[in-house]
Amino acid sequence: MDLTEKTLSAQRVFEGRLIHVRHDQVCLPDGQKTVREVVEHPGGVAIAALTEEGQILLVDQFRYAQQRVMREVPAGKLERGEDPRKAALRELEEETGYRAEHIKLMGEFIPTGAYLEERIWMYFAWGLSFAGQHPDADEFLHVTKMDLGELVEQIMNGTIIDGKTIAMGLKLQRMLENSSAAKRKAATD
Repeated sequence: MDLTEKTLSAQRVFEGRLIHVRHDQVCLPDGQKTVREVVEHPGGVAIAALTEEGQILLVDQFRYAQQRVMREVPAGKLERGEDPRKAALRELEEETGYRAEHIKLMGEFIPTGAYLEERIWMYFAWGLSFAGQHPDADEFLHVTKMDLGELVEQIMNGTIIDGKTIAMGLKLQRMLENSSAAKRKAATD
C-alpha cells in the first residue's frame, strides 16, 4: 500500500517572525480527506564542538516555551537559502566564541515529523580556537564544557532533555568509539 498523502490545497493561517502555520487539505491513502496542520520553519544547525581536552561545548539558556534553563549543544536557525555548513560555523562562533578548523556533517535530525517541517543539520567541529563570543541581541547564554562521557550520562539519567543534544551526544559517542576501534585495528594489522 502506498502511504503517501496527497495535498489537495494549502492555506497559510498564521505568519510569525520565525514560524508560519498552514492548514493543508489532504487525501489519505484510502481516499478519505482530512486536514493536516503544518508548522513551517526554515530549519537549523546544531554543533557538537570538541575541545583539545576532549570536552564538548554546551550552552545553557532559558527556553521560554519550556519555562526553564536548558543545557544544549550550540545551535541556531538557518536564514532562508543559507548554506548549513556556513551557518554552523557562524552559530558556533556567535554562541560560544570558538572557531573550528574542521567541521563534518553528522547527518540530519527531524525534531518531530508529525507537524513540523524543521530539519536540523548536525555538525561535528574540532580544531577550536577562541575568537570571542557575540550572541544575538536577544540571546543570553552561558557556555560550559563537559566530558563526552558525562554528557552521555546526563542524557541517560534525564538531566539533559533537549532532543538535538540527546541525538548528537549519542551519535558522537558512537562515531568516536568507531573511530578509536578502527585506529586500534589498523595499528594491529
